[in-house]
Amino acid sequence: MRKIAVAKGDGIGPEIMDAVLKIFYEAKVPLEYVLVDMGKWVFDKGFNNGMTPEAKQTIETLGILFKGPMETPKGKGVKSINVTARKTWNTYANTRTFQTLHGVDTVFSKAGIPVDITVVRENIEDTYGGIEHMLTYDVALSRRFITRPGSLQVIKYAFEMAKKKNARRITCAHKANIMKITDGLFLDVFYEVAKDYPELKSDDVIVDDLCMKLVTRPDNFDVIVLTNLQGDIVSDLCAGLVGGLGFAPSANIGDYICIFEAVHGTAPDIAGKNIANPTALLLSGIGMLRHLGFMETAVTIENALLYTLEQGVHTGDFGDKSKPAVNTTEFAKIIIQNFGRQPQQGAKSFLSDKPVTETHFQLEKNSMMESAESSTEKIIGVDFFIESNEQPINIANKCLRHAGVKFKLINISNRGTQVWPTGSVYTNLVNQYNVRFESIDNIPLNQQDVLGLYVSLSGDFKICSSELLLLLGDKRAYSLAQGQ
Repeated sequence: MRKIAVAKGDGIGPEIMDAVLKIFYEAKVPLEYVLVDMGKWVFDKGFNNGMTPEAKQTIETLGILFKGPMETPKGKGVKSINVTARKTWNTYANTRTFQTLHGVDTVFSKAGIPVDITVVRENIEDTYGGIEHMLTYDVALSRRFITRPGSLQVIKYAFEMAKKKNARRITCAHKANIMKITDGLFLDVFYEVAKDYPELKSDDVIVDDLCMKLVTRPDNFDVIVLTNLQGDIVSDLCAGLVGGLGFAPSANIGDYICIFEAVHGTAPDIAGKNIANPTALLLSGIGMLRHLGFMETAVTIENALLYTLEQGVHTGDFGDKSKPAVNTTEFAKIIIQNFGRQPQQGAKSFLSDKPVTETHFQLEKNSMMESAESSTEKIIGVDFFIESNEQPINIANKCLRHAGVKFKLINISNRGTQVWPTGSVYTNLVNQYNVRFESIDNIPLNQQDVLGLYVSLSGDFKICSSELLLLLGDKRAYSLAQGQ
């Protein structure tokens, strides 16, 4: 009997989790459930990460967490429990499958356009690092980290999953036309990995173009891999294609710990009324059963669900309004009664995969992910982010006095747009500038050179932040200002 951790969640979480576990019980799923304390009510007891130490230990011991929707308290300065769990246990790939479900009407199902899209979203990095600072009263900064090892983890997973799925196409969505270094790195890694999978059609698309194409011809896409924030947005868009988040399963995959969850909200307005739709959590649970190797049971439950939907059975949030809605408990009971039945469309077949062998890991230290450097690294300058409400020419005159014999002032920008040595009086300014110094003749610098300039410049300005300008081999490893 395999043990897994279960967190019922907040709002409607307990009632939909009870419904799903009832279905699993009647299907004789060989699982034992260890309930763990997570969610808003745990926050309210004073645990700032939304889980008790005992819950954390249990999940790390068992390796699988099945969770209902959870609420993060607002206005208390605490992080989302959902994001914290994914990041703490390095579940680097968030996988969501969106399929047409017969009995769930959408504009595409009515038009006879089938949807079968799997979105693989990087789950750890990007702006979801939540690293933010106020540089001035008017200017906030969020740091966006995209790393080569992190990108490699999720993209490699996406290709392996696409291969097992017999996907016809895998697409990298990005904004590398604008964020040339961060999204550019993600895209470079995608094509590096693609070389190892010549049997798969690999291509890329700019994310805004993807969104337009998804809402016109979603059947043209199969597997899509994206960075964290873009993946979050596109995932919800795809949920809308198949009826909403109530039909969107989610899996967070890591090397040691995996989380299967419903990603919709806690719906506190209907909590306790036994009318919530458990489909998303059930679909997530079915994905968990497949991950654990319980293939035959997963197929039995999924076919029963599909048959139930096909018969027009529905909770109050979807379906034919001329037919009376059933409550959460009744919905689960009807699925159980339909065990062994096959839907007319979209029936799942049993694949004779061998069950996954249960493995426990006991790590003694954090894993360090690091690529072997393939080029030399040189410091050739520095960006200083300074606070000032002066005009660009005045700032330039002051900065030039501090350049000394090793540095030259290259440009000054405001919100990413160059305002010196050339610019426009029509460019609106805020009270935070980036002043860029580079070494004379690109002679390599050391950090002591940069610190000396920092000390000198700080006599005239408050320096909010700074970044080294690196040359990796012969490639510039920093962006230019707009207009530079």
